[in-house]
Amino acid sequence: MRVLLSQRQIEDKVSEMARTITRDFLGKTPVLVGILKGSVFFLSDLIRRLDLDHEVDFISISSYASGVTSSGTVRMLKDLDHDISGRDVLIVEDIIDSGLSLSYLRKNLLSRNPRSLSIATLLDKRVAREREIYVDYVGFEIENEFVIGYGLDYAERYRELPYVAIMEEDDAAAITGEFSTASRAGKATPA
Repeated sequence: MRVLLSQRQIEDKVSEMARTITRDFLGKTPVLVGILKGSVFFLSDLIRRLDLDHEVDFISISSYASGVTSSGTVRMLKDLDHDISGRDVLIVEDIIDSGLSLSYLRKNLLSRNPRSLSIATLLDKRVAREREIYVDYVGFEIENEFVIGYGLDYAERYRELPYVAIMEEDDAAAITGEFSTASRAGKATPA
């Protein structure tokens, strides 16, 4: 793997985004909606840097059946715990690529009549966009590479890395080889 964004670069960008979001939501108490599981690291760091009252909720959707490419079909895995009607809502996402999942989520949340709905993402792969969607707060625009770390995973691995790295074919092959060996040894294979 090759480091794309260092821990320091991410920390500086999250602080900058928090200052902007604090300014834009001054006098309001927004609901920050984290998209599970990947956004947890970004959301945690962001809320610690916000200088305003806020609430946090989570939602989980999936468009990845397996592997590294979207299936094109979005499924709701976990809904919000609280009503957002009349509230200022900020969706917090780790990465936006095709825009399919976020487009679905945006439409779903707008149907619940929030006062406002904004989107913040740490990483934006505009070059991979299939569905155009406006993003209010963007940390970094990146190329169409498969990235891991800082909450982003491959087969539930690498989320814990404090930086964002480009996953290379050798990294995926090593994991695939491990899974193949484990399954031949009678151990469970990943879902």
